[in-house]
Amino acid sequence: MSQPTAPTATATPRTSATTRSRAARIALRTVQVLLALFYGIASALPKLIAHPSAVESFDKMGWGSAGMYTIGALELAGAIALLVPVLQSVAAMALSALMVGAFIVQLTVFDGQYAATPLILIVPLALIAWTRRSHNTDLLRLLRGAGRTA
Repeated sequence: MSQPTAPTATATPRTSATTRSRAARIALRTVQVLLALFYGIASALPKLIAHPSAVESFDKMGWGSAGMYTIGALELAGAIALLVPVLQSVAAMALSALMVGAFIVQLTVFDGQYAATPLILIVPLALIAWTRRSHNTDLLRLLRGAGRTA
């Protein structure tokens, strides 16, 4: 008669692929936090507190304070949403759309003085939108579920 063998616990060794994957997730999350800080503090805040430089820029565009506060609120909402897992991809796409608008404004109103900045910001935003795209189905599921209960 053969003896039953006890199950052995086999731990999966950490491979370089899992280490790389973890490092990539941490790097992407770090980029998201840095972008959220940038959009929330450096970009939205001056608009929302009506800093003189923001007021001057929006007056030059002809958008006035209503446009300034609207763009500031959109940037702040995007910054916060970059930190919410189910909203990350959508936030990155929305902020990218704002950056396309900013690029056009930089070219047409400000003679292209800082036109590269929005284009540079689109690159990490596009990366976030792509890598976090699986959250879009989670968001749709949540929205559909909320629609049924209402």
